Amino acid sequence: MSSYHSVDVPYVPQRIKSVLVANRGEIAVRIIRAVQELGMEAVAVYSDADKDSLAVRLADRSIHVGHSQAAKSYLNIDVILRAAHESGSNAIHPGYGFLSENSKFAERVEAEGLIFIGPSASIISTMGDKARARESARRAGVPTVPGSEGVVRDLSEARQVAEQIGFPIMIKASAGGGGRGIRVAYDHSELDSELPRAQREAEAAFGDGGVYIERYIAQARHIEVQILGDGRNVIHLFERECSL
Repeated sequence: MSSYHSVDVPYVPQRIKSVLVANRGEIAVRIIRAVQELGMEAVAVYSDADKDSLAVRLADRSIHVGHSQAAKSYLNIDVILRAAHESGSNAIHPGYGFLSENSKFAERVEAEGLIFIGPSASIISTMGDKARARESARRAGVPTVPGSEGVVRDLSEARQVAEQIGFPIMIKASAGGGGRGIRVAYDHSELDSELPRAQREAEAAFGDGGVYIERYIAQARHIEVQILGDGRNVIHLFERECSL
């Protein structure tokens, strides 16, 4: 059993009729199936690389959004919003990765009269940027792993942080999620080579190459608390051992 409570935020009930699934692959398939089970229309977007994907075949309708490179399709806010309007979708589900933690995208969705299925833009701005989330946690008195104060600007700053906290370190995409844009370095030589790799991967996956640094903790446990809300009620699903 989960617990819930009401939150004091504006709540305007809107009926979702058609959901544009702004993602690809396995997550898009899961969202499409859930949307259809709820009796709503599921609209898939797809790049050149995904025209024959399972998500496209399962969706009620599908719209082409560009080239195979994510930056020219799944990360292109204008193209995704155009697809939503062209399809008549009144809601967008971003899945995870890509634009799901992009506060500017959430703002644009809401500004254009569509429903963003996810946290508010302000929450995404605070927690979607991992470097900013670390700073928010520190201000709130929550212990954090030793690391950089925000995004590292260049290799020189990254080396200084590594000297201060000690190796091994983790290089992590600030806008990241899903394990992308993460590298471990055990010495300066590995830091020199892994930093640009992490930045390139972050740029390709999230459209933002910013990275920050944390001390690497071997054999750590990944514990999450899942929180769901509909704008009026919020529930938590207790803790989850993601290490498994």
